[in-house]
Amino acid sequence: MTASGASRCPELESIGLKNIYYPGSDDYKSRINSYFSISAQIMPTCIIQPTSAEEVASIVTKVVQTTTFDFAVRSGGHTIWRGAANIEAGVTIDLGLMNKTTYVPETKIAQIQAGSRWHEVYESLEPHGVTVAGGRAPTVGVGGFLIGGGNSFYTGRRGWGCDNVVNFEVVLANGQIVNANATENTDLFKALKGGSTNFGIVTRFDMDAFDAQDMWGGVIVYPPSTMRQHIEAYVEWTDNIENYQDGSAILLCSHYPKVGVSIAAAFEDTTGAVAAPAFDKFMAIPNQIKSTMRKDTHRNLLKELDLVSGYWNNGYSIIFKNDVRILTKALELWMQFVEDWKAQSPDGDFICLGIVQAVPTIFSQHSVEKGGNVLGLERETDNGVMFQAYLMVRGEEQNALGHKRTVALREAQKQYSVDLGGSMDWVYLNYADPTQDPLKSYGEENVAYIRKVASKYDPTGVFQTRMPGGFKISKVA
Repeated sequence: MTASGASRCPELESIGLKNIYYPGSDDYKSRINSYFSISAQIMPTCIIQPTSAEEVASIVTKVVQTTTFDFAVRSGGHTIWRGAANIEAGVTIDLGLMNKTTYVPETKIAQIQAGSRWHEVYESLEPHGVTVAGGRAPTVGVGGFLIGGGNSFYTGRRGWGCDNVVNFEVVLANGQIVNANATENTDLFKALKGGSTNFGIVTRFDMDAFDAQDMWGGVIVYPPSTMRQHIEAYVEWTDNIENYQDGSAILLCSHYPKVGVSIAAAFEDTTGAVAAPAFDKFMAIPNQIKSTMRKDTHRNLLKELDLVSGYWNNGYSIIFKNDVRILTKALELWMQFVEDWKAQSPDGDFICLGIVQAVPTIFSQHSVEKGGNVLGLERETDNGVMFQAYLMVRGEEQNALGHKRTVALREAQKQYSVDLGGSMDWVYLNYADPTQDPLKSYGEENVAYIRKVASKYDPTGVFQTRMPGGFKISKVA
């Protein structure tokens, strides 16, 4: 135990756990500073780091039954907003020491502890020649990614990350440790595929692993003058994913200090095929500034996609039909947002990203083939495009203004898609802002299902009231 001053969480100390940290200690400071976004770096009464599901169960039981503390659960700590995976004046259960991945070759299953980050997972699996459909940024945590859906390089071929989970090990509010899979607690199994933190604490994810050869991929940087060509290429790309399911393309429009605006396109082929014909329209775009395209491992291809930490952050995502007009307007509004923000920024030290990702109907078709989830995307009959915005600034005052303005940007983009009949209601939970309602966007049937499962496995509503972070089914109207 590491403490500064008097004990603040004596009930938890009585369990005999070693890793309890208090404000003022080096361990406490280190864990707080390791949150990706400064916006999330709030101060709990204590941080406790369990090393097993049994310890998590003991902590939950003790906190719920013998204290008045509310609590938070942290996996990777990459969600950008305040209170999502941390808590003021409560207990933060930090799963960071539960970061082991075990590969079972007989079943080709990867057993992944919930505190792992994706680069650790891939590094553990590489010697076995296998990988899993996980995150595309190295420091993103496993837990939030998978229970929120999880978009990977492999979604076009294998569905969302959550669709590739074959078993969840879960600690319930009463301290019971259960497994949820296709034959045991099947309702919980489905609900955890997109239903987020409404049922319990997932301590291990068992995922289907598959053979992994080197991929072809990397990032190409272009000047902003190529924006129109990228938009046209991206719309064509999105409509072709059903015919070419082994590729991935992400458009990253960015403003960085002292650099200004540029366009980076991240391309991957998961089979290792170099510059497959589906990429032809992208490859024909001239004036490349820089390219890292190569054949490399899954793990190594994540390096270029890690985001800069140490800023206050705001962000959101919306989805609309795959339409050149709507995507063009979304990026025009984003460019104007950057110019307006630059004009008021006191020091010019800000990062603004406009990220474009395809959401074709083939994604949800794979989900249905694998047993289904609660995301509700199978209701959509049109290929979609997701626009994700990030604003990273210095200082709390700039952050508050940034939130107001990013909400206005989102609303303007949304309204344009509505005006053109291209709006889609779905919201991706992992990129959502607190002012959005991703669970409601899953549709009435899935909302009712999540509510029923949450009530069954957490009848006293512990994960609705005592663990307030994240998106709660009890708050869906």
